[in-house]
Amino acid sequence: MELSSPPRAPELTFAVTDVGPLERAAVPTLRFGLRIDAGEAQVRSIMLQVQLQIAARRRRYDEAATERLFDLFGQPERWGSTLRTLPWTRLTQVVPGFSGSTEVDLPLPCTYDFEVVAARYLDALRDGDVPLELLFSGTVFYAGEAGLLQTTQIAWDREAEVRLPVSVWRETMDLYYPGQGWLRLRRESLERLERYRASQGLNSPDEAIDALLEGR
Repeated sequence: MELSSPPRAPELTFAVTDVGPLERAAVPTLRFGLRIDAGEAQVRSIMLQVQLQIAARRRRYDEAATERLFDLFGQPERWGSTLRTLPWTRLTQVVPGFSGSTEVDLPLPCTYDFEVVAARYLDALRDGDVPLELLFSGTVFYAGEAGLLQTTQIAWDREAEVRLPVSVWRETMDLYYPGQGWLRLRRESLERLERYRASQGLNSPDEAIDALLEGR
């Protein structure tokens, strides 16, 4: 009688199938459609961790974008050494059980806080795509011999690539902040701005900042 070999640990592969705004989220959020393939394995669940980064070297920049990115990468003639991959965020997602393959949505909350490097980079772009790299890690729970629960780690080299249209990022932000941006100031600076606005009889912080920039 030939004995069957015990089930092998699943070797997962990943692919991003689509990307777009996540509607009715509490904050601006992108949604990545993620396909996970486990071959013939029966997966009970996955504790998935994703490191998302911007492969800034893998796109071209026009003169206007180059000027707006000066704060991040310096003079264009130095971009050979200063233009680099930018970390965006880390995400954790619990993937429910499946056999063979499955597709899940991976939500990515976005921010307009320009102290976050990724937000400054994205805001500097007006068109084209943003090349993204997703690096995967985490724990896979699967059915082993006699259906017993087994665990294994996701291979260190599992990754996927996708190009995020700049228009999709802007659409996502405009759903929540149409025609707006965020600037964080110290409380003392805000109080000084408010006093200036009131003393000049201006109606809003926008008008006060315009007056200061125009030297009035």
